[in-house]
Amino acid sequence: MINKFKDNVHEAVADIPDGATVLVGGFGGAGHPTELLHALLEQGARDLTMVSNNAGNHEVGLAALIKAERVRKMICSFPRASHSYVFNQFYAEGRIELECVPQGTIAERLHAAGAGLGGFYTRTGYGTELAAGKHVQEIDGQFYVFERPLHADYALVMAEKGDRWGNLTYNKTARNFGPVMCQAAKTTIVQVKHKVELGELDPEVIVTPGIFVQRVVVVSNPQFSS
Repeated sequence: MINKFKDNVHEAVADIPDGATVLVGGFGGAGHPTELLHALLEQGARDLTMVSNNAGNHEVGLAALIKAERVRKMICSFPRASHSYVFNQFYAEGRIELECVPQGTIAERLHAAGAGLGGFYTRTGYGTELAAGKHVQEIDGQFYVFERPLHADYALVMAEKGDRWGNLTYNKTARNFGPVMCQAAKTTIVQVKHKVELGELDPEVIVTPGIFVQRVVVVSNPQFSS
């Protein structure tokens, strides 16, 4: 019998090793898997490359990992925000690397990884520092930058409901990058607010099929990190 539920967040992240590349869902605080990130903090993995929309808020979730010096590199679209002072300080002091990727580009790089594509061309970033070192191709009189897929070892995602097969639904904006992150990672770990019985989710409303999910854990009252 397939049952992807784990007893707690600590069990769910126990095998994430030093040096792993980890995708982190969330649009600001919406959909940010704070409890999984705090479990990873307690687990002790270091030298991590974290991929997210932003670089954390206040001193919780992703920002807590950065503050504890567990993160070697951030790949994100919005490294600076009103509450990202932990990352701001670390970056100013040269204690963390940054790869800044436009939001649409990071989403499509994740999609390319999940879809088995070798990359794609985009006009976004052409003529800027973001295109440095990348292949540029002229197509129909316009210049495009070649972007590679963004693969990862693990994804940490928040969803609204999940069953024991790993089928997921989300809550509005909290969905954000969750679906493409689930597809781009070798191992996807999801915290859900509600555990439902198999067959309770209408197949027509399932957003992420369980084939893309390896572990699920219930967090009924998740902490909002923004």
